Amino acid sequence: MKCSKYVRVSRRSSVIMSGSLVVSFYFFMSYCLCTTLGTVHSAVLDSGKLSLKNGPQLDYIARANFTDDIKNTGWAYLEVTTNPRYNDSLQAYAAGVVEASVTSQLLYKHWMNTIEGYCGSLTSDSSYCEHLRNYIVTNLQWMEAQMEKGDDVEYWHQIRLALMQLKGLEDGYNDQVNFPSGQFSINPLGFLLFQMGGDLEDLEAAFNKTTLSRTLGSGSCSALVKLLPGNKDLLVSHDTWNNYQSMLRIIKKYSFAYRTSPEDVVPIPGGTQVFSSYPGTIFSGDDFYILSSGLVTLETTIGNNNPALWKFVTPKETVMEWLRNVVANKLSESGKQWADIFGKYNSGTYNNQWMIVDYKFFKPGQAVADSQLFTVLEQIPGLIVAQDKTKELFQKGYWASYNIPYYQEVFNTSGCNELVEKYGDWFSFDMNPRAQIFRRNQSLITDMDSMILLMRYNNFKEDPLSKCQGCDPTNNGENAISARSDLNPSNGTYPFGALKQRPHGGTDMKVTSFTMYREFQMLALSGPTWDQLPAFQWSTSPYSDLPHMGHPDHWAFPTVHVRWG
Repeated sequence: MKCSKYVRVSRRSSVIMSGSLVVSFYFFMSYCLCTTLGTVHSAVLDSGKLSLKNGPQLDYIARANFTDDIKNTGWAYLEVTTNPRYNDSLQAYAAGVVEASVTSQLLYKHWMNTIEGYCGSLTSDSSYCEHLRNYIVTNLQWMEAQMEKGDDVEYWHQIRLALMQLKGLEDGYNDQVNFPSGQFSINPLGFLLFQMGGDLEDLEAAFNKTTLSRTLGSGSCSALVKLLPGNKDLLVSHDTWNNYQSMLRIIKKYSFAYRTSPEDVVPIPGGTQVFSSYPGTIFSGDDFYILSSGLVTLETTIGNNNPALWKFVTPKETVMEWLRNVVANKLSESGKQWADIFGKYNSGTYNNQWMIVDYKFFKPGQAVADSQLFTVLEQIPGLIVAQDKTKELFQKGYWASYNIPYYQEVFNTSGCNELVEKYGDWFSFDMNPRAQIFRRNQSLITDMDSMILLMRYNNFKEDPLSKCQGCDPTNNGENAISARSDLNPSNGTYPFGALKQRPHGGTDMKVTSFTMYREFQMLALSGPTWDQLPAFQWSTSPYSDLPHMGHPDHWAFPTVHVRWG
């Protein structure tokens, strides 16, 4: 294990590599330039039982390498590796246990900041919470029945492994490690809520929750796939938009030695994954993934504004979006295959536009518009549309994504046309402020530094494209590539909720390239943009009373180059 030196990569950038503290089923400590102090644990098979012990062990089922550097870079870094000598179910459960053992403090803080009180004993939405619990339990029971049937073995094997990993995470955190040899249960309102953050936003609307987490028009991510001049490189970048209480962040690398099915010896294509994530979450949630299959997958949320579609949200014959995402990333070797796998059992929740870049088809300096390089999928309740968009990518030189459906059928069916009629161009695909800013500024991108500048761009006080009709003041911090809604005046006038002052905005930036993806590398920046604006600070913000345990006070971090030893 080695750590990288710090070097300058842009005007506000430094290089860091994850990891010096190693805690695992085979645990060891490695010291180097970015060494940090921490606690070392081990977990092993002892007399046929899974147990955690202090100190290194000669054998491991799974191992974790964890560094908490949030106070310096805004990120923690986690590697989890499993051993192919053990069966897949034991690997999955052990991976969850060992992740809990090294991230338990962050996990507790993140729960208190983001989940505590959701459907708790004091909630005012008791009918919604009861409906949600019943829905989750029925859905888990239906999935369990499908696993027992023995049909579509590869698909349901990966579903089971994801749930086993989640079970291990919760058991590890609760110090109740006991590998389930048969059937196992998942707490419907436990750590499963960490996984279902995006799904919950749509379930709230479908179940008529009194107070919705998502306000009308609320953005959730910006994304850009950009060909550099002369096709010399293909850059893929993503900004998460989220509530500021969510900013305890972990960049994770999972290297899982799973097989495609219990009886098979063939390893899964996406066994190694690197992604931005959160404590307690076993997938990205943002979503932004670099996969060993050669795929980079990412999405922005498009939501659903047509209440008539909620009839398609049912607990049977569906799999929650986060799980379909996990399975597609693990089993797919192409954009089309990813779309086919993800499209099974559409839950109608966490409705997104997904972009799948297959770097295996990219050839620097060449146009490969007739390949299967780039696939775009959009999901709403009852409908999934997916097409190859490689030709359009090469014609335009870029693909931008900003929470509005591209496909006309999805746009109309999800109710976006009614929103345009009511509120104007802000809800249109071509004339939304971000659409116009991407269209104007993408031609300025010539290298990685200029890509980062655009993805962090927010000059709302001066940029005419940041104006909004019906707002007072007219320029709005939401109308930028990386939002800063906290800077909107609290006493302003706004036509809908997304434009109001909120503790919400772009909370990170990630970007990879043809060269970097092969080594699972990315450049990443944590926290709200401060390129053209004041850095966010909890103590001086209007939201200092919101729970933010473990957060730095001042969010002015550099770009880091994430490498793996």
